[in-house]
Amino acid sequence: MRLLKWFVIFFVTAAFANPEQDQLLFRQHYQKLFPKLKLQDYADGIYAIDADARESWQIIEEFPPYELAIEAGEKWFNEPFANGKHYSDCLPNKGIAISHLYPKWDESQGKVITLALALNQCLEKNGEKPLPYQKGKIAEILAYLAYTSRDKLINIKIPDTDPRALKAYQQGKQYYYQRRGQLNFSCAICHVQNAGKFIRSERLSPSLGHTSNWPTYRLKWGEIGTLHRRFIGCHRQIRAKIPEPQSDELRNLEYFLSYMGNGIPINGPSIRK
Repeated sequence: MRLLKWFVIFFVTAAFANPEQDQLLFRQHYQKLFPKLKLQDYADGIYAIDADARESWQIIEEFPPYELAIEAGEKWFNEPFANGKHYSDCLPNKGIAISHLYPKWDESQGKVITLALALNQCLEKNGEKPLPYQKGKIAEILAYLAYTSRDKLINIKIPDTDPRALKAYQQGKQYYYQRRGQLNFSCAICHVQNAGKFIRSERLSPSLGHTSNWPTYRLKWGEIGTLHRRFIGCHRQIRAKIPEPQSDELRNLEYFLSYMGNGIPINGPSIRK
């Protein structure tokens, strides 16, 4: 009963909070649910709260199936375009150890830029065809880039000099809490309200740190895939209208979730069920 009361207060307060207050409330909620966890523990997702699943996960991580994706991603990343340019010519720090800084607000474009979108914009700028966003080559490149950012803390900025950035954040927040689909679910119903509880045979992971491990090799997929592929899968599960990968809705959702995870270390690519 006490937790339910806290949950109601959490949602009512969050509706009127600014990003800093949102982040504080988010963390306080999970601290009450999982008092033994430290902030950095949330990088492990469900394996931070499920001891049995964690043991199996750690065994798989000894010889991780995503290693081939990292190698392929490094190859694709360093392969020159037809004009002799590279991805590194488009990205800060030549693309190395920057994953923890994305998504970021781009004032000139007036929108949130994810690292996946930045890669495809680089391709188009250099006369190349953009890559499909959910799996394949782009997931492998993102795996390599995430690997170069391992253990760096998520550090997402919402600049107060451009009100459009705050609007994008707020839209991502609204999308996160909004019910949709035939099942009338929101992201928050599963991963905030019911985090740690079982749905069928699976335990629901907390949203805190949800963006830290991507791209991810999912055992269900048998391959590595992107965060937006997972977003789309959630929409499909609740029988909701499927948004396009890298749509405004999903990029803004990623912006909100990543900001909530500030201070959590990147450990992608990783493995999930």
